Parts: sequence; C-alpha cells; structure tokens
Amino acid sequence: MSGRREVGPRSRDIVAREARYMAPGLQSFALYSGLAMARGEGCALFDEDGNAYIDFIAGIGVGSVGHCHPHYVDALKRQVERLTFGSFTTETRARFLDLLATTTPEGLTRVQLFSGGAEAVEAALRLARAATGNHEVIGFWGGFHGKTGGVLGLLGSEFKHRLGPFLPGQYLSPYADCYRCPLRLRYPECGIACAEYLRDVIRYQTGGEIAAVIVEPIQGPAGNVVPPPGFLSAVQAIAKEHGALFVLDEMLTGFGRTGTMWGSDHDGVVPDVMTVGKGMGGGFPLSAVISTDALTSRAPWSNPSASSSSYGGNPLASAAGLAALEIILTEDLVRNSERVGKVMLARLEALKEKYRCVGEVRGKGLMLGVELVKSRETKEPLGKDVTRALYQECLRRGLVAMTYSPSIRINPPLIIREDTALAGLAILDEALEVVAREYGLQ
Repeated sequence: MSGRREVGPRSRDIVAREARYMAPGLQSFALYSGLAMARGEGCALFDEDGNAYIDFIAGIGVGSVGHCHPHYVDALKRQVERLTFGSFTTETRARFLDLLATTTPEGLTRVQLFSGGAEAVEAALRLARAATGNHEVIGFWGGFHGKTGGVLGLLGSEFKHRLGPFLPGQYLSPYADCYRCPLRLRYPECGIACAEYLRDVIRYQTGGEIAAVIVEPIQGPAGNVVPPPGFLSAVQAIAKEHGALFVLDEMLTGFGRTGTMWGSDHDGVVPDVMTVGKGMGGGFPLSAVISTDALTSRAPWSNPSASSSSYGGNPLASAAGLAALEIILTEDLVRNSERVGKVMLARLEALKEKYRCVGEVRGKGLMLGVELVKSRETKEPLGKDVTRALYQECLRRGLVAMTYSPSIRINPPLIIREDTALAGLAILDEALEVVAREYGLQ
C-alpha cells in the first residue's frame, strides 16, 4: 500500500452526486475523507479510483471479521436466497442463539435481538424498570449509549448540548478516566474515589428510585478510555446496595474486541443485563439485550411484542450473527485481538517517546487510544486543525484511522495480522512526523 494517494476523479464525482441529496451529519471519518469506497477485503479498503487503505476503523468496531470474509459472504448469500425478513423462528436463528449462549457470562442465557445499539439500550432500561419497579437511571461522564430520545440524557459529553429536553430521572456520575481524573486525584491512592462519588449522586441528586446503573467496561467514544482494576466491581456493588440492576453496555467491547470475549472479563464481573452489538453482526445491523431468565420474565417487558423489534433477529441478521461468531471462535480471534493488541500498544508507547504531543497511549486488545496534547503538563488537547491535518496525512499514505480527533481511537478488524497492524502504525508515525514538523510540535 505504498505511494501517495489523493482524492481521485471517481471519488470526487460520486461524492458530489451524493451531496446533492445527502443531509448533513454523516460520520466524521466518511465526511472528512471525501472518498467513495468501492470494495473491501480483509483489513483493506479500496476507493473508486483504485487506491488501497489499511482499515483501523472497522466501521467504528462493527467490522469484527473484516471486509467480505468468505464464510460471512457465503452465509449471507445462502440466506438471501431463502428468507430475508420476519420474526418467525428459523433454523439459522436457533443455531445462532445456541452458539451465542456458549459464550455469554454465567447465568445470562436469555437473549432478545434488535437492530441497533440505542434500540437495545432502551430495551435494557425498560427491562430494568419492569424488574425493579423503579424508574431512575445513572450513567457516567464520557458515556455513550446512543442518540435516541430514551438515552440521549445519558450522554456524558457536550454532544447533547441543544438537543434537550431530556427524559427525567437520568443522572451522570464521574467515570474513572485516570489520565484526566475528574476529581483531580491519582490512582491508586484515590481508592477509586469516582466510584464512591456515585453514592453521593444517588444520595443528593436522585429520588432514590434507581432502576439501573449503566456503564461501559471501556468508554469508546470518549477515546477508548480504560478504567483501573476494581472500578466496575465497585460500581456493581453500589448498584446492588440500592436495588438497581447493573447494566454493562458491551456494544464496543464485546465479541473479543478487548482481547477477552467480553470487556467485563478483565474485571471479573457478571452484570445483571448486558447490551451487545457492533461486531456481533460483522457489519450487519444487529444488537441484543442479554440477561437472566428471572429478569426477562418480568412483565410488562415479557408480554408478547413488548420487547420485540421488526428487524431484530430477522433471517439475514441471524445469518450474519451466526457467521461472524463462527469466524470469531473458529479463527480464535479473541486470542488474536489480545496478541496483536499488545504488539500495537508497545509500538504506540514508542511513538509516545518520540513525539511530545502524544500525551498518553492506552487500551486493551484491539481497542486502543492515543491522546494528542499541546502540553503533557496541562494535557490540553491538540486543536482540531492539527488533527484534521493528521487525518489527511494518514489517508495520503494509505491509512484510514480516527486521527481527526485529539483522542484517537484505533479499532481495526479482529482478523488483523501483526504485519498489517505494524504497517498501519508506521504510516501513523510518518503522518505524525509531518504534522509535528508543520505545526511546531517536535
């Protein structure tokens, strides 16, 4: 994938044609690139002008098994010729649920299928209200659980500004972001004070009717922020103290992304409810709520049609989920995520030594983060002008990565090989060198 790439005439033409009708608000990496993609293969993308790119985005974690894996393609081809929609039981869905149940945490054997992340999270919160009789929900600063009305108030960032009003009964508590500790403390001397702060949120901000505490094992949109050991178990204990369900949002962290099957495995916790998606469908829209028999049997959540979805678990989605999970297990992609992720993290640590604008690197498995800062002392993020320039330099060298933000997220397909991963990081190194020189960051 050597050589310099520029946006070619085919891409410019197709993007211009689409722009006549496409409303604003596309995902940033697509919008900023100006590219029209023609096809993908494994961990590579090819634009309409024939340029190749290493893919470090994977559709923001959805492409767990890469682009056009032969087994995945064959499974969807077979299914599309037989039955494509409807909620009736199918052999494919039964096989998918059989296999999925072999991987879920102990006791979590009941699955309801949906088409998107926010849809599943809203269903999980409805389940919590049905199971507890309470209505309040607590999330965390930096958290992201979707953009629909039922979860918008749980967005822990300025993203939600001017999008209110939000549902009542939704509250936020500080997340364990040790690089930028919200309480200005230092781990481990702090004793995980941010978890203890949750008790004060409950005591002073809520009505004491907590149905659920929802948290991501690693915060993806916040920059792949990894909490310290013990944070999740402390939050779980506090939720239990108040009779609330402990809900883990594993949309991004599930299915091997962090080097274990579930992100919660790193802390040894088993939630009451788990929401999953993204890599679950290998690129096809598919998500789920996974919980216990006792909880999912509670009305009204358990009433006919009460927790259903017109698209959830349809024949194509089930075929995609089954194929993706078969690939993940057969090709031992969880182990590959752990092994290649460690290699990438070590290489990123070397970049931190080389560039003073790299404030922190972090991550588990193939869910990695890099903080770009003006100063390591103040930790002030680099400006968007610099990071947008970095994104373009990466594209010109053949790397598609979320480098347009000062909190870089790296999450390639789980099938990525070590040589491809290191080639992508070599491009990032080159691009950083150019931008650091141009903006005086050396």
